[in-house]
Amino acid sequence: MRPLSSLAEISRQLKRRKVYPVIAAYAVIGWILLQIGEVTFEPLGLPDWTMTVLVIVVIVGFPVALILSWIFDITPTGLQRDSDIVVAARASDDVPSIAVLPFADMSPDKDQGYFCEGVAEEILNALTKIEKLHVAARTSSFQFKNREGDIRKIGNALGVKTILEGSVRKSGSQLRVTAQLVKVADGYHLWSKSFDQELEDIFAIQDEIATCIVQSLLDTLTPVKTTSSRDVQAYEHYLRGRQFFNRFRKKDIEFARQMFRQAIDIDSEFALAWAGYADCFSFLMMYVDPKESYRGQASKASERALGLSPDLAEAHASRGLAYLICEDFELAEARFLKALELNPRLFEAYYYYARTKFHQGDLPLAAELFAKAAEVNPEDYQSRLLRVQILRGLGRTDEALAEAKPSIAAVEKHLEWHPDDARALHLGAGSLILSGEIDRGKRWLRRALEIDPNDSVVLYNVACNYATLGEQDVALDYLEQAIENGTVSAAWMRNDEDLQNLRSHPKYSELVQRLENQSIQPC
Repeated sequence: MRPLSSLAEISRQLKRRKVYPVIAAYAVIGWILLQIGEVTFEPLGLPDWTMTVLVIVVIVGFPVALILSWIFDITPTGLQRDSDIVVAARASDDVPSIAVLPFADMSPDKDQGYFCEGVAEEILNALTKIEKLHVAARTSSFQFKNREGDIRKIGNALGVKTILEGSVRKSGSQLRVTAQLVKVADGYHLWSKSFDQELEDIFAIQDEIATCIVQSLLDTLTPVKTTSSRDVQAYEHYLRGRQFFNRFRKKDIEFARQMFRQAIDIDSEFALAWAGYADCFSFLMMYVDPKESYRGQASKASERALGLSPDLAEAHASRGLAYLICEDFELAEARFLKALELNPRLFEAYYYYARTKFHQGDLPLAAELFAKAAEVNPEDYQSRLLRVQILRGLGRTDEALAEAKPSIAAVEKHLEWHPDDARALHLGAGSLILSGEIDRGKRWLRRALEIDPNDSVVLYNVACNYATLGEQDVALDYLEQAIENGTVSAAWMRNDEDLQNLRSHPKYSELVQRLENQSIQPC
């Protein structure tokens, strides 16, 4: 919510929060109560002080009613906190706002979903760099991938004034892209266009769409460039790589690495592909095998991305992650801060920065950074659940419990579309167990193991959950399997309070020593 910097703004907020009707209603009800008291208290034989009490109650109740009317709002579904409806309220702000929906796949074989989403996301990312334009987060708008119903309802749900929707039909080298900018208030088109061109023209199409949107909403012609590559084959491989990388599983990270490599082989100056390539090696180093070659490749590729595009926030975040796996925390922090300076809404910068502070043992700051990551990416479940774990470990149990419920809801929503996401299951199990849903939490853990029985990240987090339940032997068995099947960070283990129940056990000390012996030296 923007600061209330003027009387006009205060008045607007009072109207929006329906404070004025509450004042009028309270005045009428208060006057009626006082009249009833004056007429009936004496005949009923009530003592004189009861009228005084009634007057005091009416007076004291007035500011209480004002506060409640400011905090809560009356909606068709009942009373809601104003923070719950603040997204919808943004649509009434003066700042132009837009949500970019994933483009529909109209291709004959319906096999171009990754390409359609990529086109929409490149436009969205370009628009986020326009200072005077509020853009709904990707994960918020992309939840309407299989959208049905009135576009106006979607716009109100996302709290924006305009929506960009479109479709892509791709057949061989032929491409047909349609795009419409729709005004949420009335459902009418502000701008629309169809493109029938060759596949290699996709970059010009994206740039034109983004530029026309800016011109329509801000009344200014600002040419917008949507991607750092101009080669369509490299671009397609990059989009596939990003799709694999976001799944976070060991085999998918390897697939992502191959896709990014192919993109680079085609276009050696594709900075985003170099950043993605570097991130794959960093993740393989952290979760699969602490090979010296992985560390070297992550460092080399991230340097290349930064050299190609010094103002690319993703390149700085990638370089920071490469520093993290070298345990050079000071340089990692500097890169993340620079990334956030360039793009204050870059989820990866907050997320990687939070993990860095966790490795350093600064758990309160890690919790804050995970909260920021969740703020810029409201649909992300990882940052929410990791924050809950940290709060529980810090002894801030009430806060952890309060945040566990919405975190579980975010996981459940994610699992509707990705039922085989083992990470969502084993991280979500922790919040279920904290909330007292132990049986359900164990079911999620078993399901995660069925999906990825040999993944070290899955095994480690299953161990953590059983440790919190006090089942030491089971937890230690899974922890040992995690170390045998991949790599586990000794620094993360030292700061992970979920393992507190294991630290007095001799086997735990042996496992930590094993990790210390195989840990890499700083760069």
